[in-house]
Amino acid sequence: MLIFWILIFILSLAVLVKSADWLVNSAEKIGLALKISPFIIGVTIVAIGTSFPELITSLVAVFKDATEIVVANVVGSNIANILLIVGLSSIVARTLIVRKSLIDLDAPLLAASTALFVFIMWDRKIVAWEGALLLCAFVIYLLYTIFNRGEENKPKEKGVFRVTPEEMVEILPSHVERRKKMDSKKQAVLGPKIGSRVLFFLVLGIVGLTISAYFTIESVIMLAGFLGVPTSLIAIIAVAIGTSLPELIVSVGAAWAKKYEIALGNVLGSNIFNVLMVVGIPSLIRPLIVDNLTFTIGLPFLVVATLLFVISGISRRIHIWEGMMYLLIYLLFVVKLLMF
Repeated sequence: MLIFWILIFILSLAVLVKSADWLVNSAEKIGLALKISPFIIGVTIVAIGTSFPELITSLVAVFKDATEIVVANVVGSNIANILLIVGLSSIVARTLIVRKSLIDLDAPLLAASTALFVFIMWDRKIVAWEGALLLCAFVIYLLYTIFNRGEENKPKEKGVFRVTPEEMVEILPSHVERRKKMDSKKQAVLGPKIGSRVLFFLVLGIVGLTISAYFTIESVIMLAGFLGVPTSLIAIIAVAIGTSLPELIVSVGAAWAKKYEIALGNVLGSNIFNVLMVVGIPSLIRPLIVDNLTFTIGLPFLVVATLLFVISGISRRIHIWEGMMYLLIYLLFVVKLLMF
């Protein structure tokens, strides 16, 4: 039975990630067809869409009364996003160039969101009013990003999200596939028309996310019982890495294409979405419990990872040796968890 549930866990995570990809791709195509700004698509569908696996698994965990999985998954995902994904991205790119706005605004926003999250979870429980506070913080962040950054998004300006529409569309998931079939960048920017195939994959993505998330959480609970370990241990390592795969694909792909703004912007947007929305929404349904493993080991590593990310950005470059250091710290994080 142990092998059976391990296979179910792996299969569920694979379907979860693929379903999120279908959903993001379909939503992106619909957005482009409706003439929505590529910038808006980038900071909403790409950055937020890659966090759908965390959100759906968190909602399922709440309904199955395994609320400790929610915070463990978010903490593990955010640590993986910085240490694992930024680390790998900097190794792929050899040097990630950090724009000035990352230090001036984006990094402080991430630090503030993380600080608010740490403050709220300090009593080891997150209740409805605290979740509502997190949601309000995210709405403010999103509105600021859309209205202020959208106005500033010109080719001559530099920033994490300040890229040309052509650059933003070029790195979006569905464009990577379309690029092979298109001869002109101009055609790519125009985007596809909404057809039955797009709507089909949109619905398929939603259904796939729901079903796979259910079996992901179910397998986590069963595996924890078989192995005699806390569910949070599996959530903070295996589930966190699995649900962070969309961010990994987008950021590493962007780093390889030398789209450093998108590689880092995706991590920033996803981490802020995780601590504010992925925690905020489930806490409105049921109080979330922060277990001892997540609080004792996960929380300090989350703070350290966030501070390292901010400090590394001060030089406006994240070098390959820093990326290797990030990966070593993530390895230390996993070892500490297993030894707890």
